[in-house]
Order: sequence, then structure tokens, then C-alpha cells
Amino acid sequence: MEFLYNARDNEGGFRTGTVEAVDEAKATEIVRAHGLIVIKIAPFTKLDMLERLRLFDSVSVKELVLFTRQLATLIDAKISIVQALRILESQVSSAKLKSTIKDIGSHVEGGESLSSAIARHPQIFSDMFVNLLRAGELSGKMDESLSYLANQMEKDYDLRSKFISAMTYPAFVVAALIVVGFLMMVYVLPPMISVLTESNVELPITTKILVVVTGFFSKYWVLVLAFLVVSIGLLIFYARTAGGRYVIDRFKIHLPIFGNLFEKIYMARFARNLATLIAGGIPIVQALDSVADIIGNVVYRDIVMKAGTQVRNGKSVASALTASPEFPVIVAQMTQIGESTGQLQEILEKLAGFYEKEVDSNLKVLTTLLEPIVMLLLGVAVATIVAGILMPIYNLASAA
Repeated sequence: MEFLYNARDNEGGFRTGTVEAVDEAKATEIVRAHGLIVIKIAPFTKLDMLERLRLFDSVSVKELVLFTRQLATLIDAKISIVQALRILESQVSSAKLKSTIKDIGSHVEGGESLSSAIARHPQIFSDMFVNLLRAGELSGKMDESLSYLANQMEKDYDLRSKFISAMTYPAFVVAALIVVGFLMMVYVLPPMISVLTESNVELPITTKILVVVTGFFSKYWVLVLAFLVVSIGLLIFYARTAGGRYVIDRFKIHLPIFGNLFEKIYMARFARNLATLIAGGIPIVQALDSVADIIGNVVYRDIVMKAGTQVRNGKSVASALTASPEFPVIVAQMTQIGESTGQLQEILEKLAGFYEKEVDSNLKVLTTLLEPIVMLLLGVAVATIVAGILMPIYNLASAA
């Protein structure tokens, strides 16, 4: 008999697949033998194929924020959770989110708590979401927890949007430059260069380099394109492995210029989400474990998880973070002040605000610097073509 399972690996990643077994207990045992933590397992049917295809869908942050805020409003209006979920199910446009809300509503109607039902969908709802919601259920302030979650997700979304919007223009120009350069090397320059090579005149060094490069591209452009595609595919595959992701994430925080920006983004995310969990009444060890998966960098994730283990053994958060050189000194120092004064949440919120302003400022400076750099690249490309092709042709025509 075939079973469909949802599980998490040791790195916290979400896995899904099928396994052959005589019953559900044996299937669970097989999945666990592969080092996975089973979240959900059920007999596989043809209808499950649609569910597997939906795993490739994604729920945007905007949709998730809107769902969270609307759910908070409905619960605050004293509407039952099941009825609120049914209302939201009929309103959302995302097929993935619609099926998820339907499943959550079914489990809540069957007697589960909302946090437990939501925890069945770790590919959409983070540990932080589940923990804060559970804390809201225990305190009777679920609407406040949901509103707080929506606010924090919006802030995190704004931070990512600023970074993406700042990088979009330079990335587009560079990509267009590469495509245009490739097309010129393959289709435009070869006829022009053949005129120069047949003229039997001494060519400048720039032209000779262009002759060699263009000749290579015109003959082997298919191989070059295949090499690039294979290389990108291998890089993506490597980045999805535990070792590859660690190497790439470490490389990101040590990049010139960009490394400092990435570090500030991760610190803002760490401080903001940890403050949110503490405000929700989540124990500090559990909060650290949840934040570790939210930061978005495995280097910092490992550090925070290690800090959680040390705090569990009696150390303070500050002393655990101080031992890691990747964490800025100011973060450890401010955390120590927060712990000693009993105002850790307030200190972390101030840290998050500080780093968010720093990210915003750095992005503005970076955008201002990238525009002239991109224009300089375009100028160099045009100058190379003029010096290597157009000037020799002009000189040849003048001599004739």
C-alpha cells in the first residue's frame, strides 16, 4: 500500500513524498528511519496527485498577511473560528490558500485547536506563526496575536520588497547587456570582423581580442549556452543541499558591500521576530528555536539554535551570542542590557528599528552607486565595440 507523507528534515526543510508499506504505522517508521520528522501521513489516492501538484504553488506574503488580518477582525467580532474560516475560504483567490483554509476548518470543526490545525501546513505557516497563535489561545487574546502577526509579517515583507526593488533595475540592465552582447558576438560582429580580417591590414590589439572571442562564440555558442544552463542547474542543485546552502549563505555575508547589507537584514529579522515571540509570551528557548528558521540564513540559524541549547543549559542569551563572531557586538551588548533590566522585548524592538533604518539607508546609497556603475559598464561595452570594430573600418575606408 502506498502512503503520502509530509515531513521536516534535520535542517528544518519541508519534504513530501510517497512510501510503500503494509500499514500507516510501518510507513511512519520507514519515513522516520530516513531521519525525517513526520507531520502528516495518509493513504495515497489518485486525488492526492492534485495535492502534490499544489505543493508547487506558493502563497504570497500579501495573501498570508491579508488572511491573518481578516481572521483577527472576524474573531474580534465574536464570529466562531469555523465560521470565520468558511468566510475567508470563499473570499481568497489563491487555490493553494483556499484548499489550506478548507483543511484547517475541517480539523477545527473536528475538535482540534486552530494552532494545531495550522501546524499541519508548515510549508505556509512558520513555527513563529503557530507559537504565537497558541500563546493567543492560552491567554484568550487570539485576535491580538493574529493582528500582531500580520503587523510583523508586513514589516518583514516591506524589508524584502525594498531590497528587491533596489536590485531590480541594475539586474535588468546587466542581464540585458549580457543578452545583447551574446547576440552581437553570434550574429552582428562576425560579418564585420570578416571584412577586417580580409583586408590584410595590421589590426589593433582590441580588434584582435574581439576576433578571437567572436570566432569562438560564433562556432561554439550552442556549447557555451549548454554549459551555462548545466552550470546554473548544478548550482541550484548544490544550493539545495545542506552543505551547499551553508557555503552559499556564508559567502553572502562575506561579500564586499553586499555582505554588510545582508547582515543587517538578518539582524533586523532576528531582533523583530524574537521581540514578537517574547511579546506573545513564548518561552525564550522556544522563541530562539522558532526564530532560527525565520532568519533565512543557515549560518545564523545554526548560531541561534546553538544559543537556544546554551540558554536551556543555564546561560544567558547575550553570552551565547557573544561567542559567535558572525553576530555584531552591538546585538550581544544590547541583548545583555535587555536581559539585565528585564526589558529584552523593548531593546530588541529598538534594535530591529535601528537595523531596518540602516538597511533602508544602505539601499538608497547602494542604488545611487549602482546606477553610475551600470552606466560605466555600458560605456565600456560601447567603447570596446567602437575601438575594436568601427574605428578600424573607418580607417580602412579612409585609406581606400
